[in-house]
Amino acid sequence: MKLFFRQTGETGPAIVILHGLFGSSDNWLTISKTIAAQGYRVFLVDQRNHGQSPRANDQDYQSMAADLREFLIDQKLDTPNLVGHSMGGKTVMQYAMLYPGTFAKLVVVDIAPKFYPIHHAEIIHGLKAIDLAGIKGRTDADAILQQYEPLVPVRQFLLKNLYRNEQGGFDWRINIPVIERELHGIGEELTNPSIVTDPTLFIRVASLLIFWTKTFRQSNVFSQILKSKPFRAQGTGFRPKSQLSL
Repeated sequence: MKLFFRQTGETGPAIVILHGLFGSSDNWLTISKTIAAQGYRVFLVDQRNHGQSPRANDQDYQSMAADLREFLIDQKLDTPNLVGHSMGGKTVMQYAMLYPGTFAKLVVVDIAPKFYPIHHAEIIHGLKAIDLAGIKGRTDADAILQQYEPLVPVRQFLLKNLYRNEQGGFDWRINIPVIERELHGIGEELTNPSIVTDPTLFIRVASLLIFWTKTFRQSNVFSQILKSKPFRAQGTGFRPKSQLSL
């Protein structure tokens, strides 16, 4: 599958960033410019059924890891640094187990390789409740969605997926039917676990907003990752070799 991507920065080590569920490359665009200014080429990728990438009938980590492999080959990125948030974090972990030796380092944000119970069902119901033919804009869509999701920042994030198509009507950037069907699998523990000895950083944060403002905009996080010292972690299936205190 040929994934849609955006690139910032023309020289330096490559960093590939994968967004989370309901997200897209656009979520990371501002951050990518800050990272690129530190001397990196940053590739922001829309995963399948998200953003401007093609739609498919599957949303499993084996398939998403294969998509990532195809992207890296197409872009001639031999050993990039891989960053994944939430669902994207599981994708890069699955990739690391399936394609060893094809990346330099991993950064996994707000996710572990374990099982997570389904907790997005109400959001799906809210998105499905929006009559695309009947709304005049995002304000109308938000009025419906707030009945299912009380947090304004979350609704704003979700409604970034709403856009006008070539016919002038509204449509979704996300493949809601497939995501709804595959929600349980998205939360599943990664399959066929194996030990990954490549440098791996796990970042746990209270909210993505805090991660954006305190990590990328106020620190040279990727420079610190590249200089990090080895350590060994137990119990995750990974043996990460880099650690960063934020």
